[in-house]
This record gives sequence, C-alpha cells and structure tokens, in this order.
Amino acid sequence: MLEDLTTAASSATAWPASYPRGYAVVDVETTGLARDDRIVSAGVYQLDARGEVEDHWYTVVNPERDPGPVWIHGLTSEVLEGAPLFGDIAGEFATRLEGRVLVAHNAVFDWQMIAREYARAGAQAPVRQRLCTIVLSKELRLPLPNHKLESLAAHFGVVQRRAHHALDDARVLAEVFRPSLRAAAVGGMRLPLHECLPLTEWTDRPRVAQQAGYGGGHRSAGWRPSRKRPACPYPNPGRYEPGKPLKQGMRVAFSGDTSVERDLLEDRATEAGLHVATSLSRLTSLLVTNDPDSGTSKVVKARQYGTPVVDEAAFGQLLGDVAPASEG
Repeated sequence: MLEDLTTAASSATAWPASYPRGYAVVDVETTGLARDDRIVSAGVYQLDARGEVEDHWYTVVNPERDPGPVWIHGLTSEVLEGAPLFGDIAGEFATRLEGRVLVAHNAVFDWQMIAREYARAGAQAPVRQRLCTIVLSKELRLPLPNHKLESLAAHFGVVQRRAHHALDDARVLAEVFRPSLRAAAVGGMRLPLHECLPLTEWTDRPRVAQQAGYGGGHRSAGWRPSRKRPACPYPNPGRYEPGKPLKQGMRVAFSGDTSVERDLLEDRATEAGLHVATSLSRLTSLLVTNDPDSGTSKVVKARQYGTPVVDEAAFGQLLGDVAPASEG
C-alpha cells in the first residue's frame, strides 16, 4: 500500500505546492543532553523538495571538554583533540542548512544543540523551520512498536550500518524520511513544521531584556516566554494513580526535552481539562519527563514528594482517555 502511495506521489499533480523546496536531514552526536553540552560530530543529508538526496556532509567537532558517552558515539578525547572547533565549521555547516527545513529524529533536541553552538560562536543558525520524524510518523499512523530510529528504519527496510555515527544516522533518517514525505504528499497531509525561534538563554541578556521592555534584569538559562493559559475550571482530584486514567483537574508538570513541541503537549493537556503547572509542588498530580534520572529541580522534587512520573509516550496514551471531573 505504501509503495502504491509513494509511486503515485512521483507525479507532478500529486505534490502539494505548499511543501518546502528542500530539506537538511541532520544528526548530531553530543557530550550529553544538558544545555551546556557540546556537539562532537554532525552529519547532514541535503534533500530536494521530494526527498531525493542532493549531497551529504560530515564533520567531527572538538567540544573543548570531555567527550561524554564515548561508548555511544565512539569519539574519544584523542580523536577529537585535533578536530576543528565549532566556530571553524560553522560557515560550512550553515551552507548545508541555508534555505532548508531541518529534519531530525527528536528535532527539538538537534535544533537546540545546533542553535546553542552557533550562539557560542556569536552567530545564528540559518534555520527557520524544523520537522521531527517522530511527530511525522505518528501523524502518518505508522504501525511501529515504538518511535526509536531503529524501529522506523526496520519498518521501511533501511539497514543501519553504524548506529550513533552522525553521518550514518542522517543517512538512515533520510531514507526513511523520503517514503514518509511521499505518503504525506499523497494524502494531502499538512506537514508538522515548527518555527525555529532564537534561544533567549544564549543572547546578550541585559541588552535583549532592555529592548524587550523588561528592564535590565537577567533571565535564567532555562527561561522561555510564558504563555498565558485559561485557568483550569476543575478542582484538583489529587495524584495520578498508575494503571488508572488521568482525571480532569489534575496538575501536570513537564521537565526536559520532548519530541513533540512542549507548547503542543501543554495545549493538548489543557484541552483535556488538565491543569498545566509551571513548577512542581506537593499538589502536583504527575510529572512528565523523558529523563527520569536527570538532576533537574522538578525531577528532584518529584522524588522528594513521591510524585508519579511518566514519559512522553505514556502521557500521550493517557491523554486519549482523561476521565471527566464528575466521575468518582
């Protein structure tokens, strides 16, 4: 069935005129997952409007610090010592991204790492939109056991040669993105594109704050503009109990990176009748995080208070069956 769809998409009449003109499929390997972690390698496959490969590029990067999980990416301090700094390859990297939609698996992570590296180099990544293949696979309703890259690759029969090597991961992603893009085109589906906004925590904070009318105050590294949401109309029924559905009025907090845009997750929670909390307290019903072992303040408090914790995938399933506030 998918083969029929992708074949049909090759005709000029089947291709949506609103789709982007080109894509940069990207994978970066890093020293870790935190805001101060660095890129150690990057791979890019440039694709045309229909997902056909135009070019590819790879580089290692000296992170100017410990390389982190060598057992994952395989890049030791000795290998990276003579590698170029990010500032040295920023221009070449930019030419690979310019005018294209950035495509990645968990795109918000790759985008944030790239944006922070450019900010450290005193520049800005030339990326205006990104597309996450996790989100795209969900919207296509692909029958996957999970949304890991290896599962997506197996679904499309793509062979992974060197897992966690940035160029090979980018190749695999490019090969699974092509049929996904064509299936979306045939179905006339609107692509889940997200705007790539500058990261405020890496700008000149006093100057930016002053220009924005905030005065001369500093913003913390995790600051992002708050979105005013309507007050939750339901009382808090207490903590979430594993095995039972969520209930309207429950207070839900989020911590760390998510594959789906955070604002989208929060909007979905609000629409389901949940109270989206910006901090975690003893009244919080549930914490959603993909990294329950991290040392963020919310995760630490959740441990202290005994607050239930679920990952993003589990939360997505729970959102599909939120119990009304009137139920006992």
